Amino acid sequence: MAMTPSNQTFAELLSNGTKYNVPKFQRDYSWEKENWEDLWTDIETLDEEGYHYMGYIVIQSRGDNYFEVIDGQQRLITLSIVVLSAMKHLKYLIDSNKEVEHNQERLNVFHDRFIGAKNSITLNVENKLSLNRNNNKHFRNLCSTLDKVNERNLSKTNKLLNDMFSFFVSKINCSNGMKIAEFIEKVTSKMIFTKIITQDSINAYKIFETLNARGVQLSTPDLLKNHIFSTLTVNDDVTDEVLNHLDEDWSTIIEQLGENNFTDFVRYHYNMQRPFTQKKLLFKSLKQMLNTPQLASGYLTSLKEYATVFSSLLNPEDEWWSQQEGDYKDARNYLKGLKLFGIKQPFQILMIAFTKFDAKEFILTLKYIYKLSIRYNIICHNSANEQEKRYNKIAISIFNDKLSRASHIKNSEEFKGLYPDDEELKGKFEHLKIPSRRSAKKIRFLLTDIENSEGRKVNYLDTTLEHICPYNPNENWQKQFGSGVNEINDRLGNLILLERDNLKRSSFEEKKEMYKKTNFKLANKVAEYESWDIETLNRYQTWLAKEAVKTWRID
Repeated sequence: MAMTPSNQTFAELLSNGTKYNVPKFQRDYSWEKENWEDLWTDIETLDEEGYHYMGYIVIQSRGDNYFEVIDGQQRLITLSIVVLSAMKHLKYLIDSNKEVEHNQERLNVFHDRFIGAKNSITLNVENKLSLNRNNNKHFRNLCSTLDKVNERNLSKTNKLLNDMFSFFVSKINCSNGMKIAEFIEKVTSKMIFTKIITQDSINAYKIFETLNARGVQLSTPDLLKNHIFSTLTVNDDVTDEVLNHLDEDWSTIIEQLGENNFTDFVRYHYNMQRPFTQKKLLFKSLKQMLNTPQLASGYLTSLKEYATVFSSLLNPEDEWWSQQEGDYKDARNYLKGLKLFGIKQPFQILMIAFTKFDAKEFILTLKYIYKLSIRYNIICHNSANEQEKRYNKIAISIFNDKLSRASHIKNSEEFKGLYPDDEELKGKFEHLKIPSRRSAKKIRFLLTDIENSEGRKVNYLDTTLEHICPYNPNENWQKQFGSGVNEINDRLGNLILLERDNLKRSSFEEKKEMYKKTNFKLANKVAEYESWDIETLNRYQTWLAKEAVKTWRID
């Protein structure tokens, strides 16, 4: 995919009769006072810094000098309002009979350059920037009147436009028309964008993926929304009332999930019922699939239904789980584990299983998935790509009612093909290291699982992680382990749980007395050893590996 970015100032973006259109179903204006204050701070430093970088603007060509804004509309709108606010000050001067002729000429010049010029045939002003269906009328009124639009029942997004206009009007403090003109020239010539032009929405999605991979977060939900709503309205037979309702549904989905989780959700929603598609091919697959208003409408309904499920699976602290006193109550601990370890691959199975199965079968499915995840992902570090493909086949079988119980899933060839056997697990666990400083909570969760495998109810949050040989060993401990003392810090065999950590760098003999008194069985086991050296640690971790096999075994 060829990307040909170019750097342009705000003035250059709007030069040569160029026009930009924000798609009518693109997100509403949403920047708030904090964003405006940040921008104003940047404007104030322009003289000192020379320029300010505004980031990427991704646009799609729709004809000669006519572009659709795919990403960057919030910044374009905000800078346009900054210019309008300065023009408001010119209007003040004109209304106050100050240099009327010169200031009117300045006002006309800036209007033509940054807002829009009259069409020679219709004599109507053609705005250089047109906004979406919820913001455009209000924005045009601001442009034409240079004043806030006071309407009853103003929407939240248009109230933001009003408030932003007032904010920048109050910030600009120029004593005469020349100073105002200098301010506008400075802002428009020193605010720099990286402009990327794409020829179609598929390439736009690829650009988004490429930039997101580089750490530049662009909004992929907008692309999908544009396609869905454009398809819905292709015949112009959808009323505004219906569109508003659908728009509210979309906003609810985004609000439930947040943009960071949205793409994962859409991909798992797709993969739970159709052959596996990679993230980079997702938008292309969806665009091919959603090619009629009926399909687009049904898809949006399905997204809304499953967004609630995905959101709850993603968040074990969701209010819904806390209200469950019956069969679902055991779900939270498994979901906490998946969240803690960042495991999302099973969600394509869990989303459809939650919908298709009763509570008992869903919890069993979740239990099997959780245990497999610990074995496959955390201990054995096997291929997540292979796992997703097999999960995809399982999810489709559930969707098509070919797998209707948890036992069917665990006995399926796809599930068994992922399940590391006991010998593989034991072999990996005997030498397992996890960075204890960076991942202490994860280690506590795993060790709590082993502690609870015989029916205890320990909460990992109520534990502290104890290094048997201290993380920073004193001279006596260094003698015990020799040159390899720093190699055992993060071995799971050197880590246990305690109620509190007050042993620090005590000797093993002193620690043993505390280990004997604690209620934690792993500490009790360590207390059985006469000394603690590399040989003892290896023996203990071999024993611990056998406990791990039993803890995460699926019978």
